[in-house]
Amino acid sequence: MDFEVHGAGPNLLLPVNPVAPVEGPETEQLRAWGADPALGHTLVEGFSKRFRVIAFDYEGHIQANPLPDTLTPARLVEDFLAVADAAGAETFAYYGYSWLGMAGLQLAIRTNRLTALVMGGYPPLDGPYDAMLAVTEATHAEAGKPVSDKVVEPGDWDSTEVALSKDQTKQFLTLYQALQGFDDHAVQNQLTIPRLCIVGGADNIQYGERWGNTLVSIATPVAANKSVLEDLGWTVHLLDGLDHMQAMQAVQILPVVEPWLSEQLGV
Repeated sequence: MDFEVHGAGPNLLLPVNPVAPVEGPETEQLRAWGADPALGHTLVEGFSKRFRVIAFDYEGHIQANPLPDTLTPARLVEDFLAVADAAGAETFAYYGYSWLGMAGLQLAIRTNRLTALVMGGYPPLDGPYDAMLAVTEATHAEAGKPVSDKVVEPGDWDSTEVALSKDQTKQFLTLYQALQGFDDHAVQNQLTIPRLCIVGGADNIQYGERWGNTLVSIATPVAANKSVLEDLGWTVHLLDGLDHMQAMQAVQILPVVEPWLSEQLGV
């Protein structure tokens, strides 16, 4: 798996694409849907001012090399530790967003090499594991079907088509099947490192009929459990009024996460 190292200081494992995108129709389309094609590159630039950033595009890697039957929490951790080993990082902090934020919790309970954990866009308590299984099952059912050339207006998620292979979608189905029965309350006493949860205050995703009208609640459990999480040792940061896409942008993440990590790691 390819990775890049930028900056100096305490190690920070960052599962993002560090490469600045080539401008063109694809990048413009991503921006129209609210995504930032240069997000990983911008995060690496921001964090590398005080940290030794180990950046690796894990999502891009497994989409190019799917793991339909083996993308389990244990495999995630094995892959992340292999990157850290290859980069010469005996210990490291970790930041991930969305399902890669969830992966950070799995990493934290399976290794003693973490110095700090930042979970973005995913609740540390009462995570939407059942809802995500339902969404991935529906996505897998849609995968592999012929994709039309119809133009979908930005923001019309219910009209989008699944332009992914069965193997690409099955790996996430495998992951969330493996997480059924995972008790995120029971593992909290295993966590002693500094840890931050950062989510958008409006980050609750209502899927349409094709996805079983599933509601993926992210902001709601974080807000409801805020005092409990703080008592457990978490720092909790809700980004007022922001949804899942808005809260992941570097302009929101860096001003909160970078100084918090700096304080925790003494740089």
